[in-house]
Amino acid sequence: MNNIKDKPTIIVPWDFTSVAHFASDHAFQIGKHLNKDICLLHVIPRGSSPQKRAVAMQSIKRDAQRNAERYNIRVRGVVREGTIFSTISSFAEDENAAMIIMGTHGIKGMQKVTGSWALKVIAGSQVPFIVIQDKPLEKEKFTNIVFPVDFKSENKEKLYWAIFLGKYFNSRIHLYVKNFSDRSLQKKVNTNLNFAIKFLIQNNLEYHITEAPKKHSFYEETIAYAQQISADLILITTTRHLYFGDYLLGAPEQQLIANNARIPVMCVNPKANFARSGQFMYG
Repeated sequence: MNNIKDKPTIIVPWDFTSVAHFASDHAFQIGKHLNKDICLLHVIPRGSSPQKRAVAMQSIKRDAQRNAERYNIRVRGVVREGTIFSTISSFAEDENAAMIIMGTHGIKGMQKVTGSWALKVIAGSQVPFIVIQDKPLEKEKFTNIVFPVDFKSENKEKLYWAIFLGKYFNSRIHLYVKNFSDRSLQKKVNTNLNFAIKFLIQNNLEYHITEAPKKHSFYEETIAYAQQISADLILITTTRHLYFGDYLLGAPEQQLIANNARIPVMCVNPKANFARSGQFMYG
């Protein structure tokens, strides 16, 4: 299995909207630091006419060329038929992409009833997503990364990415710890926290530990904390198995993905292939 250093491309889902442009701006900043090419991916419905496909291809090639000239980085435009809920992830896997950086308008209108479109696109992907709502800040690095720590075993999977990004961007990792009155759950939290500390130390990464105050939901507290420290990224794992009820009632991570502070969120799906890139765990 190749590691992340061997994965040459960052995918940006491209629908010609302002948030797609925001996502590409993030991608170009990250791509420069990680030495990755950028691919703008536009998805059109299956059975689209040759004329519609040709117009889409002409438009995305134009945007790719403009951005390549602006950022002095390799950019290509691709059009695929399908739906955003499956085509983006499958294309990224076929491309052996490093990550997907996607813009979202948040949760509004019918999405409040039927669930977050962003989460439906992300669910099940083998390639991690960074979901953004706004243009990048002036700084070009992930200086402060919030790493929520709870009792789930998936905490260890996103740790690979905390270490990878921390090494490239010289980031401080903020371990934001959930507290439980239940001793068995708290024991699992402490195990995950100690595991994270161990490998952050081994990789010479700066970290800071903060306990959640338990005044609100852990997700609300995480957003508030990230906003307080001017975080550049929140790093989460998605729910392992999402069902219709999760979208209808709201999976917990939807609050984070569409947070009102508009902080970018990196979503790592459980058992993603990149979790095997273990060399980063050991420096």
